[in-house]
Amino acid sequence: MLASTSQLLRDAQKEKYAIGAFNVYDLQGVQAVIRAAEALKSPVMLQIHPKALEMGGTPLVALCVEAARSAGVAVSVHLDHSSAEQDIRSALEAGMSSVMADGSHLSYAENISFTKRMAKLAHTKGCAVEAELGRLSGTEDGLTVAEYEALLTDPDLAVDFIQQTGVDALAVCIGNVHGKYASEPKLDFGRLEEIGKRINLPLVLHGTSGLPDEMITRSIELGVCKFNVNTEVRGAYMTAAKKYLDDTKKPELTDMMTTVISAMQAQVESKIKLFGSSGKA
Repeated sequence: MLASTSQLLRDAQKEKYAIGAFNVYDLQGVQAVIRAAEALKSPVMLQIHPKALEMGGTPLVALCVEAARSAGVAVSVHLDHSSAEQDIRSALEAGMSSVMADGSHLSYAENISFTKRMAKLAHTKGCAVEAELGRLSGTEDGLTVAEYEALLTDPDLAVDFIQQTGVDALAVCIGNVHGKYASEPKLDFGRLEEIGKRINLPLVLHGTSGLPDEMITRSIELGVCKFNVNTEVRGAYMTAAKKYLDDTKKPELTDMMTTVISAMQAQVESKIKLFGSSGKA
C-alpha cells in the first residue's frame, strides 16, 4: 500500500528501528525492493535520485507509485537530493509521498529559505520533507562533492534550522560519505547523540553502503530512522548481469532480468534485517 513517509518514520522512531530507502532506476529495481519487503513483512521506501528522474521522468514516478499501491506492505515513494524546485513540484503532483529538498550546497541562510519554501509546498500536498544540514563528501550518480567542501552538522544550527524550516526529517553529516568509503569509516557518534538530544525529529543517514553493521546499529540507537541505500544494490545488479552474460551462451533478456532481480532482492533483504524493520509492516 502507498504509505505516508512521515508515518513510516514516526513509527520507526518510536520503536527504534530504521526504514531502508532504496534507490530504484527501473522496473527490475522496483520489483526487487517490493519482493524483499513483502518477503520480510517490512515497510520500505522506493527512492528516486534526480539523475534517475531525469532519465525516467514521470513514467518512472508512476511506476513506483503504482507498485507501492499494489504492494502487500507499507511502501512510500521519495524523491532524493533534489535542488530543483520544478522537479519537487512535479514529484509532488505525480503522487510521491515525500521529497528531499537539498539546499546543502547553499549558504545557511539560503538553505533555510529554499527548504522552508519547499516544506510549505509539500505540506499543502500532505507530503513530508527531508532536508540536509552540513554537506556530505563522496560521489553519487555523477554528483561529486570535494572532501574540502564537506561539512559536519552543527547541533546548535540543527535546532535553529528545523525551527525555521518546519521539515519532517533531517539528514545529518557525521563523517558519512556517498558511494564507497575510500578508507575505514569514522562516524562522529558523539555529534549524532547530541543532535538526537537537541531535536525530536527522525534523523537520516546517507552513505550507508560499506558501513560496518555495528555502526548501523549504533546509529539507530542514537535516533537514525532512515538509511539511504544505493551503491550495494546497484552493484548487485551490475555484477549479476555481467556474470549472466559471461556464463550464458544464448542470453535471454527476461532470464537476465530474473537473475538481476534476485541478486538485488538478496541485498535489500540483508539491509532490511540489519535495519530491524522485518515484521514491522
